[in-house]
Amino acid sequence: MAKIKIYSILLFLVLGLHTSYGQSYKFKTSGFSVLEKNEKGKWGKWSDLNLVNVLVTLDTNKSRIVVYSQIIQLFEIIEYQTTEENDTDIVYSFTCKDNEGVDCTVSIITRKKQENRKQLYINYDNRIIVYNIFNM
Repeated sequence: MAKIKIYSILLFLVLGLHTSYGQSYKFKTSGFSVLEKNEKGKWGKWSDLNLVNVLVTLDTNKSRIVVYSQIIQLFEIIEYQTTEENDTDIVYSFTCKDNEGVDCTVSIITRKKQENRKQLYINYDNRIIVYNIFNM
């Protein structure tokens, strides 16, 4: 009987610790811009900053990032890349598949020398979408 209690407690602790590692982060956007490659394969210019106010969630429990724009953008995290840090930026990157199955890299960048301003970059082969974000 004592062994059953010990096993039950150990199982409870293991399951509790396993679920406590995952976290969910919420951000709000304040604007976005797009950069696209032209017909010659060269990068054009960034579009004008459009003001938007949408919710973005990073859910490590479900390994996904969701941008709740007019058309919901869902990114399944395939790989958590190594965090990069230098004098100006901290970069958290994720190898993802979007809701259409297209490969992309999603990065959350903190600009150290810009009062820790945060940006969300969604990088595809032929376009980059950037959102200015802030913690909720």
